[in-house]
Amino acid sequence: MIIPKDVEDLANYVENGENVFCFMADWCGDCRFIKPYLPEIEADFPDLQFIEVDRDQYIDIAKMWNILGIPSFVVIKNGEERGRFVSKNRKTKEEIEDFLSSVR
Repeated sequence: MIIPKDVEDLANYVENGENVFCFMADWCGDCRFIKPYLPEIEADFPDLQFIEVDRDQYIDIAKMWNILGIPSFVVIKNGEERGRFVSKNRKTKEEIEDFLSSVR
């Protein structure tokens, strides 16, 4: 999981490559639930880069991207959004993998 250093670093990942932006926060119970499964999900999708975006640190980005619940996942390839899995509900490993498979 890549953690951007600042907004410019985050913007670079938006514009370059095929990336999964994982919006999370330390205080989020559903984020803590799914976090142990993320290395397995990353291993199942080796052609994608996973970018962890702290929703609180990047609150303006989260608002601009209409991230209303966390954890949320947005796939962007070279600046173009390919899909999003954004909801307030807890997500399972299987749901995330199904979503990632569907946007390919």
